[in-house]
Amino acid sequence: MSAPDDETKKPRREGGDLALDTDLGWAIRLVGAAFRRVATDSVADLPGGARGYLVLVALASGEPPSQLALAKEVSLDRTVMTYLLDDLEAHELITRRPDPRDRRVRQVLLTDTGRTRLKQVRRGLAAAEARLLTDLGDQDAEQLRTLLARVAQTAQRELITPEEAEC
Repeated sequence: MSAPDDETKKPRREGGDLALDTDLGWAIRLVGAAFRRVATDSVADLPGGARGYLVLVALASGEPPSQLALAKEVSLDRTVMTYLLDDLEAHELITRRPDPRDRRVRQVLLTDTGRTRLKQVRRGLAAAEARLLTDLGDQDAEQLRTLLARVAQTAQRELITPEEAEC
């Protein structure tokens, strides 16, 4: 990241890094709360709100996953996922079909309507994200996204219990 401006650079307090403004938990909590506030309106019209958005994003790339694989990818309980997919399908944003390799498994696919709706929501969400990242330059914002994605992947791995890993 680029060096902070003199105005934003805070001197280290005596006692090392024991300061609220250097605490990771505080920063994540504050940023998470602010992001939820600015992003809620962008996804409010989607069935399932933020959860529905995450499902559409997950479906927008790659091969159609099974319902169970999709639930794991977006960290949702499979029962919650079933109800959410029912809602998204009722709005013609997704469709489900038997997996040609195993007809007992259902694949989830993004429809053209779902893809169009995702693009619309993404534009609104990008504006909300830009407001939150307004104090960062383009390079810093991109680096923050990259680093957060890596931390999120680690966190997602940590959420998988040993029993689930064996499946």
